[in-house]
Amino acid sequence: MPVITCIEDLKRLAERRVPRMFYDYAESGSWTEQTFRENTSDFEKIRLRQRVAVDMEGRSTKSQMIGQDVALPVALAPVGLTGMQHADGEIKAAKAAEKFGVPFTLSTMSICSIEDVAENTEKPFWFQLYAMRDQAYLRRLIDRAKAAKCSALVITLDLQILGQRHKDLKNGLSAPPKMTPKTIANLAWKWRWGMQMLQTKRRGFGNIVGHVDGITDPSSLFAWTAEQFDPKLDWAKIAEIKDMWGGKVILKGILDAEDAKMALKVGADAIVVSNHGGRQLDGAMSSIRMLEPILDAVGGEIEVHLDSGIRSGQDILKAVAMGATGTYIGRSYIYGLGAMGEAGVTAALEVLQKEFDISMALCGQRNIAGLTRDVLLVPEDFAGRWQ
Repeated sequence: MPVITCIEDLKRLAERRVPRMFYDYAESGSWTEQTFRENTSDFEKIRLRQRVAVDMEGRSTKSQMIGQDVALPVALAPVGLTGMQHADGEIKAAKAAEKFGVPFTLSTMSICSIEDVAENTEKPFWFQLYAMRDQAYLRRLIDRAKAAKCSALVITLDLQILGQRHKDLKNGLSAPPKMTPKTIANLAWKWRWGMQMLQTKRRGFGNIVGHVDGITDPSSLFAWTAEQFDPKLDWAKIAEIKDMWGGKVILKGILDAEDAKMALKVGADAIVVSNHGGRQLDGAMSSIRMLEPILDAVGGEIEVHLDSGIRSGQDILKAVAMGATGTYIGRSYIYGLGAMGEAGVTAALEVLQKEFDISMALCGQRNIAGLTRDVLLVPEDFAGRWQ
């Protein structure tokens, strides 16, 4: 195994091992990718206060997210086509998360199905839901998640209309990949990925194929999917889905204080400050810039998590110190998965935990409770003054 010192090491390995269309799918944003870039660069504007002569023994990175014990204030975010980064990718990521002690969130647009992941894990995982036009399918999907004993429903709110990602269009993204001359040439260099994919039967969207009439090939699947995201989704429908589920609900995609207040009204258990990793509205604010205004808006009445831009343990520390109860990683674990499968996801989590733990200690703190804004140096007017 290569020496892994940071998430960037895993990213470089993933780029070498994963076919271009799937690497680009994860490593891209919409339009000019401004928001995609600023999700990470804005974290760099926040500095840490070093403290000395403090007892650093007995440290712990343990915490809770929606009442669930976590080894680190991190959940694996829902990522579509994870099973195309590495064969059986969702299963491998879920197993790594389970062993490490953090939540795994399965995407509606996963390659491995809800049942696949449930059969290969022992503890409940979270399920992410896209609101679909097909109400019968939506109900069946929720029932399947219940049957799999998923412990939380994560409803994504910011994908009613799909943002344009130039790389996906140019690469002809599909699952499984279409065998064009360009794709075949690229796959020839990714022989390890190809050998792994030949050994699994999971190459399509497992939560859709076999569960929707008329889906027979990748073309019909993508056509159906493109028409299914519900542009009419509103707060009343979100409340209906919450009642349909009957368990813990996390609303993902909140980037405005007024929307945060509405999420509080419908009775969500947590909200996720997120711009979909910069993959939807390009030109929107980074998640870390919008965290404090949203925290102020909800006044501690609901858990606030942060997604988009986490690439290090220091990013996790900064988000938690600013008030987030937990964070989500998408690309950070996807790099690990693409690089080394389950072992790579574990490596990513270990890197993040080590960075978090050491940075916390050097800030003079031994546990999550001590991480307040006092450990940070935040630029004045970090959220910005906008008219």
